[in-house]
Amino acid sequence: MFRFAHPELLYLLIILPLLIVFYVLMTGKKKKAIAAFGNPELLKPLMPLLSFKRGAYKFIMWLIALAFVIVGVAGPQFGSKLQQVKKKGVELMIALDVSNSMMAQDIKPSRLEKAKMAIARMVEKLSDDKVGLIVFAGDAYVQLPITTDYSSAKLFLSNISTDVVPVQGTAIGSAIDLAAKSFTPETETSKAIIVITDGENHQDDAVAAAGRARGNGITVHTIGMGLEQGGPIPEKGQSGQFMKDGNGAIVVSKLDEQMLKDIAKAGEGLYVRASNTDVGLNQLLDEVNRMEKTLLEERVYADYAEKYQYFLLAGLFFIFVEFMILGRKNKRLLKINLFKTKE
Repeated sequence: MFRFAHPELLYLLIILPLLIVFYVLMTGKKKKAIAAFGNPELLKPLMPLLSFKRGAYKFIMWLIALAFVIVGVAGPQFGSKLQQVKKKGVELMIALDVSNSMMAQDIKPSRLEKAKMAIARMVEKLSDDKVGLIVFAGDAYVQLPITTDYSSAKLFLSNISTDVVPVQGTAIGSAIDLAAKSFTPETETSKAIIVITDGENHQDDAVAAAGRARGNGITVHTIGMGLEQGGPIPEKGQSGQFMKDGNGAIVVSKLDEQMLKDIAKAGEGLYVRASNTDVGLNQLLDEVNRMEKTLLEERVYADYAEKYQYFLLAGLFFIFVEFMILGRKNKRLLKINLFKTKE
């Protein structure tokens, strides 16, 4: 099996015919210049060291050397050996709260943006684990199915806002139930759910949902996004304006820490409270890494060996040959005549 690591560089070979055309034109121009002084045959004795053939040989050596160098930098690879790769890891579903209260700025720049940045950093630290993403507010939706495509995970994450879920609220239980159904079915892989929210659950029994997940072998961790004093919720599109209740008072969103502790306890996981310096995902990632890792994926692929060095060495050889060919005839060599007879 053969391939090039950088096949696009082979387009540089088009330089070779262009150089040939240039050389032919310049050689013709030089011959015309000599012919302007008289008959070239009669002028030969006046230019005993001139040699067009030597120039042609040097040019050919340069062309061959350049061709080998271009092919070398294109990365020729030969492959014949098949290798089997086994990936072991765990499956991790992240349930991210995108309700309006997550826009509170007691955690800078906001609870939601801080959580997104922390998730992105965590994804960068994953290796062979699978990760999925669920967003929830008044309802829950799968934003990214379970996958090892970390680039896609970061792309989907960057597009998350409070507008991705049309129904407002905080249905943590629905998010846990949906996450539990989103893992790869019929596998013995260790599974974990990380719920990132401010804990203001108003719609379902999230503790019961965590208990059901744990009954299916899934660990449920929680991260509380919010400080003790809480923070007002900004009005969309109105800078410096905050949401108000029916009495005209500014609504202050506060972390429901006890709720999140109860959910983590029912799911036999950890509860971590975020702060402006640390969201807590690293701590939970350490906990996830301690889980038993099982076979997630098995692939067979051809192992290609790099062979560029042989082409580069060949290029250097022809450059050396070109250097050894003199552009003009040697005076001393012209005086040697092995077949001259003694008088």
